[in-house]
Amino acid sequence: MNSAVPAPDLGVVFCSHHTADVSLRERLGFSAEALGDAYAKLRERFPASELVVLSTCNRVEVYSAVPPPAAGGQAGLAPRLSDLAGFLSEFHAIPEDAFASHLLERRGPDAVRHLFEVSASLDSLVLGESQIVGQVRDAYDLAQRYEACGPLTHALFQAAFRTASRVRRETKLSDGRTSIASVAVGQFGRNIFERFTDKTVLVIGSGEMADETLRYLHDEGTGRVVIVNRSPERALALAEARGGEVRPWDELDRWLGEADVIVSATGATTPVVSRERFAAARAAAKGRRSGKPVFILDLGLPRDFDPAVSRVDSNVFRYDIDDLEATCDANRRRREKEIGRAKGIVEEETQAFLRGLVHRATGPVIRRLRDEWTAVRDAELQQLYARRPDWTDDDRAAVERSVDRIVNKLLHPPLEALKDEARRGEHATLLDSFRRLFGI
Repeated sequence: MNSAVPAPDLGVVFCSHHTADVSLRERLGFSAEALGDAYAKLRERFPASELVVLSTCNRVEVYSAVPPPAAGGQAGLAPRLSDLAGFLSEFHAIPEDAFASHLLERRGPDAVRHLFEVSASLDSLVLGESQIVGQVRDAYDLAQRYEACGPLTHALFQAAFRTASRVRRETKLSDGRTSIASVAVGQFGRNIFERFTDKTVLVIGSGEMADETLRYLHDEGTGRVVIVNRSPERALALAEARGGEVRPWDELDRWLGEADVIVSATGATTPVVSRERFAAARAAAKGRRSGKPVFILDLGLPRDFDPAVSRVDSNVFRYDIDDLEATCDANRRRREKEIGRAKGIVEEETQAFLRGLVHRATGPVIRRLRDEWTAVRDAELQQLYARRPDWTDDDRAAVERSVDRIVNKLLHPPLEALKDEARRGEHATLLDSFRRLFGI
C-alpha cells in the first residue's frame, strides 16, 4: 500500500504578450495544420498526460494534467517547463536558449487560476475582449478531436467556460471598446459613415493591426476590400484569412484615390504617403470621389501618413494611434473598476474546482469505508438473526435502525474531520491514515 496519497498533477507552461514579443510568439505558435502533428508528438512524449494546446496571436500555452493513479498504481507527473521547452525546441527547430527565458510555468491551483483568468479575458491584451473564450473553446475541441484530453482536462475546461460566462454576466468588464481597432471602426468610423457595406476599404500592410481592424470591419459589414502590401505572400495570407482582393504595390496611388476607408499599418520607418502623393491620388479620382469623405486609420508606428494629408481637403478624416489611444484609455479605466469583481468570481470558481478535485480524492475512500462497515454490519446481523429465529420483521427493523445509528455515530467524527481537512486542502495525511487504520 502507498504511504503517500496521490493527487492530480496539473500544470501550464506558456508565453504570452506579457513575456514575449510577437515575432517570438509567431515562431512558437501552432497553426491549425500543425496541431495534429504536435499532438501526436506530445502524446508520444508524455503518454501519461492529458494535454490541451492554446495557440493564439497573443499566447502559446500547453496545459497538462495527470489524474491520480488507481489504488496501488504509480503516480505520474505532468510535464514541467524544462520538458515542454525541449518539446517546443525540437518541434519548431528553435534553440532552447532563444526562448526558454520567456516561458512561465504555473502548477496546481495557480494553473487553474491562470486558465480561468485567461478564459475570462483578465489576462488579455485588451481587457474584457470577447474573442478569447471562443479561442479557448476551440483549443479544447481540437484536443478532443486529437484524443489528447481526458476527464480531468474536461472538468477543468468546462469550469473555465463557466467562469468566463459568469464574469461576462455579472460584471461590466466587456463594456465599451478598448482596442485601437474596435474604437477606430466602432466609434470614430461610425461618426463618418452610417454604414460600411457600400464602402471600398484599402488595407496597406498585413500585420496584426491590419488583421484586427479588418476583422472589425467585417463584423460591421464591408463592401469591397483591397489589400496592398510590399510582400504579396503576406497580403495573400491576410486575404485568405479575412477576405478581400490583393493588388500589386504599384497600384497604391490608384487605390488611395478610390478608397472610402484606408487602414494603414505597414511598420515602415518613414512615412509611406506624403501630403503631395495623397493630394495627387485624390485629384486623379476627383470625378468619382468629388465631395465624398475618406476615413484614414493610420495605425503605423511610426506613422504611415504625413499628418498634413488631413489638410488636403475638408473631407479627409485621418486618425492615428495617439488620437485613438485616448479613447481606448478612457474605456479601459472604466473596465478596470470591474477587475476586482471579476477576479473575485475567478477565485470562487478556482476554489470550487479545487474542492471538486478533493472530493474526487476523498470520495472513494469514504465510500469504501462505508461499504466495509455496511458489510460487517450485515454479516453480524445475519448471525444474530440465525440465533433468534423468533424475531418478527418489526423486531429486526428496530435492531437494524439501532445498529445504523451506532455505525453513523462512530463514522461521523472521522468523516467530518476528513471533510474539514479536505476543505482546507490538508487532507492528504489524514486520508493516508484512514487507509492504514481501516485497511482500505
